[in-house]
Amino acid sequence: MSWTARRGPTPPQKAGTPLMTETLGIIGTGNIGTAVARLAVAAGLNVVLSNSRGPETLADLVAELGPHARAATPEEAAQAGDIVLVAVPLHAYRQLPAIALAGRTVIDAMVYYPHRDGRIAELDAAKLTSSELVQRHLAGSSLVKTLNNVDFLHLFTLARPTGAADRSALPVAGDRSQAKTDAIRLLDTLGYDAVDIGTLADSWRAGPNTPVHVQPYLPPWPEDLHTPEERGRWFFRTPGIPVPAHRVTELIDSAVPVPAGGPDPTAAHGGDTAEGTAKQDR
Repeated sequence: MSWTARRGPTPPQKAGTPLMTETLGIIGTGNIGTAVARLAVAAGLNVVLSNSRGPETLADLVAELGPHARAATPEEAAQAGDIVLVAVPLHAYRQLPAIALAGRTVIDAMVYYPHRDGRIAELDAAKLTSSELVQRHLAGSSLVKTLNNVDFLHLFTLARPTGAADRSALPVAGDRSQAKTDAIRLLDTLGYDAVDIGTLADSWRAGPNTPVHVQPYLPPWPEDLHTPEERGRWFFRTPGIPVPAHRVTELIDSAVPVPAGGPDPTAAHGGDTAEGTAKQDR
């Protein structure tokens, strides 16, 4: 089961406060990129969408999003965006246009899944985090890790206006303070509070197998779901659970080092099954 434009719910209107930027570039238009695009357009931002298959493959999504959206190449999206979201499979990070992204704040929503990305020795050896690996490739950019710890559907449906009692928060990690400020403002515009969890070296605290990854935004998975179809139906029909900033802080503080990479999300039901449904198409 996959989430498509026709299945998507109506975006919340004006979830957060206006962002200082006007245009969000998006590289990767799978479920995460599409959810963020919908939230951004609903909040009044322009979005420039791109993927590896070419702008013509995004005609239906652009038509759905309306006049605030257009399709482009990844290089064009990088150059057009005041802030740029990258939401592609991690194994494709070397294909990100480093020159075009130079000088930009880049939001890294990528997750390391060895069953999909192959084994990456430096990550498996805990020599660096996936975001540090990407930052090395994007040396001229200011990378911020966020939007990686919640499944795409509830990322979309849990967005709330600034100050709402049931507003959720998302972790933010980065090495440069201005870039983190940019990312926090973007999250607020999209409908979320933020919790600063430190540097890119600290970003593992919000990665797969950690307490704040995916599951807190979902009710417990029922034990009587035995097939992917049953799990998919439950996932799409079940409302998310708001996770406020103080709870995100508690979960981050309780994290302990874990092996890099998430499990195969199709192997069993659990927190990352939602991520299996929330595949990041390029």
